[in-house]
Amino acid sequence: MRWNLRLTAANKGIWKASELQRNLAEHGLVISAGKMSGLWSGQPVSLKLEDLDVICVVLGCEIGDLLVPEPEKVTRPGEKTVQQTAAAASGPTVVPRRRDGRSLPPM
Repeated sequence: MRWNLRLTAANKGIWKASELQRNLAEHGLVISAGKMSGLWSGQPVSLKLEDLDVICVVLGCEIGDLLVPEPEKVTRPGEKTVQQTAAAASGPTVVPRRRDGRSLPPM
């Protein structure tokens, strides 16, 4: 699943996390600055279903606007993902070495 809060909020004219935080508080959902930062900037660690309801009401959206499925990331045991298959097809990784046998500094 991909968390899509920022784009959904932008589509509703909300461009700042603090603005969304105030709107959520007006609807009874008080979120700390740290948790709001996590919700705004990436994948939330955890989120209550009741909180999702409030977010959907504030943004006037459906749950499918916030959570976008990514079925291509799901594999069966023993199967390779699309990314693993592409990496294998590109050949082995070349590691540069110095002539005196010492390793190069990390890039």
